[in-house]
Amino acid sequence: MAFNSITRLRLRSVFTLPAFFRDAQASSLQAGRSAGFISGALLLEGRMVFWTRTAWVSEDAMKAYRDSAVHRGVMPKLMDWCDEASVAHWEGEPVSDWDAIYARMASEGRSSRVRRPTAAHTAKQFSPLKRWVPEQPIMPSPSRGS
Repeated sequence: MAFNSITRLRLRSVFTLPAFFRDAQASSLQAGRSAGFISGALLLEGRMVFWTRTAWVSEDAMKAYRDSAVHRGVMPKLMDWCDEASVAHWEGEPVSDWDAIYARMASEGRSSRVRRPTAAHTAKQFSPLKRWVPEQPIMPSPSRGS
């Protein structure tokens, strides 16, 4: 069993892309070094939409990652960078099938706070998942915490 976490973020402007990519890369490196990290990946859907999937040994391990270092500093920026943001968590086998991830988000996802939400964000509606590029795996670091 694993604690799964997925996010879907839609950026409001192309002008935020450089900072977003920098922080996403730093956050994924942090995840790979974090105690309790099992597996994960980033997916560029297109239309300025980005997905993450991570699996953890426990909810506590995911929260320790979420609430520390780079990731903690990035989360407040998303309120301004995004006009759609959602998250879902559940326990089960680590998931890597993006169609299953999309279905889980559509049925169980909760909206995160954004300053300028789209109508779709407010209604919790997700456009059909399109994969523009292959996922980018997040690899566990051999030197990560225990």
